[in-house]
Amino acid sequence: MIHYSTINQLHKANNYPKPAHPMMSLINCDKRTSCTIAASEFTSEFYMISFKKMVSGVFKYGRTDYDHDNGTLSFASPRQVIEVRDVEMEEDGFAMYFHEDFLTGHPLHNKIKSYSFFEYDSNEALHLSPREEETIWELYRQIAQEYNNNPDEFSREIMLANIDTMLKYSERFYKRQFVNRYETNGKTSTKFNDILVSQFSGNQLQGKGLPKVKDLAANLNMSTRYLSDLLKQETGKTAIELIHIFLISEAKNLLRSTDSNVNEIAYKLGFENSPYFSRLFKREVGVSPVQYKKQHLN
Repeated sequence: MIHYSTINQLHKANNYPKPAHPMMSLINCDKRTSCTIAASEFTSEFYMISFKKMVSGVFKYGRTDYDHDNGTLSFASPRQVIEVRDVEMEEDGFAMYFHEDFLTGHPLHNKIKSYSFFEYDSNEALHLSPREEETIWELYRQIAQEYNNNPDEFSREIMLANIDTMLKYSERFYKRQFVNRYETNGKTSTKFNDILVSQFSGNQLQGKGLPKVKDLAANLNMSTRYLSDLLKQETGKTAIELIHIFLISEAKNLLRSTDSNVNEIAYKLGFENSPYFSRLFKREVGVSPVQYKKQHLN
């Protein structure tokens, strides 16, 4: 697998024109040019933002292939495995790569890590409405204008400011996509809870341990970050918070309706040791499991 450490390496290996900036690459994609990367799979030290309307080809990062049916905005972070080959475009698109060192000393260096969509899979890319597309294209054109001009002391700041704005808009547009997903496919939190109920009722937790977000996400064909962000939008709670709510609810029921002791209940719920279960229960309920049981026995 090829690893690109510099923008120059990326351009030379793929016969692209020399980059206008040593830390950044803007590749325009249309029916006459290709965004294909020579290596079948590659990693890099770059962030990637790309907009594509593909007719055919492979665009892959994370676990799954890109959906060819829609124009989407996609994001990838440094050292993520990416595959881009045999790409045919329906309309103009772009691929923007910028080296992680390009952000050094700028507020975006830390802020970009809060944009969880850089860790989504390719099938979780952002599907844009026509109006949203125009917003993204306008920001891209402003970045390209600075990129293609002779650099001066303001160039980097202006380009990063527009990238930051593009990411803010992307976060807003993802929230709209989450709402649309709920209206189309139903509430993900319900499906999430159904899996937890199934695991508990089938006594799977006793053998497998506590429910894991990555396993639940795989069950729902999502990345862990996409699932957590979607659940947060629907319920105001993260995936791990919803798991804790479920476990505490079941623990309360077992404490009130059975003769099982705290150790037995902790084991049934998948906890490796009862002290951890007791600490979580007290944090969430305000009293220990033993105190809770005594209160309700009286």
